[in-house]
Amino acid sequence: WYELKITGFESHAGSTPMPVRKDALLGAARVVELVNAIGLSKASLGVSTCGMINAYPNSRNVIPGEVFLACEFRHPIDATLSEMDAALHEGVKAICGKIGLAYELKQIFYYAPVAFNPECVSAVRRAADHFGYKHRDIVSGAGHDACYMARVTPTSMIFTPCVDGVSHNESEDIKLEWSTAGANVLLHAALEKAEIVG
Repeated sequence: WYELKITGFESHAGSTPMPVRKDALLGAARVVELVNAIGLSKASLGVSTCGMINAYPNSRNVIPGEVFLACEFRHPIDATLSEMDAALHEGVKAICGKIGLAYELKQIFYYAPVAFNPECVSAVRRAADHFGYKHRDIVSGAGHDACYMARVTPTSMIFTPCVDGVSHNESEDIKLEWSTAGANVLLHAALEKAEIVG
């Protein structure tokens, strides 16, 4: 996660000629495009977004003199995250330099990718096979409690489908048979790891 403050110069939107403006929001808009492009460049497993943006003074007739922006990248390979980090730093420097903006970019949080326990993952696969459920391995870009549990105990995860793949939205929905299948896989995998079933 990154926080970026872009500083330009506040001035009147009606009387300041376009070529001399130092529009911090214009810089931020270009950074949003940059962050999206970096994510797309690693699109097989990488994702990116700018989830927060605040422009100041937030007045309809004032060219924004400052913008706060939050950016984030996620990828399961640490070296690729480093490449994304370098691309962000280089891109922000170029964008702000071209418009004459100052900026402060800092990484405020880093979470190393977590690889789950191969035996636990295999137990989940075997449980799905046992019930005849279709399944596939996936990489989750989301941070879950299981990532913290993996620090202290062997861990894996089970994902069940949601209608239209929608998650973290009020319209999220799941069919009863999907949740039943997920619970069956969880129970069977746990019983195998407890050596109650084979």
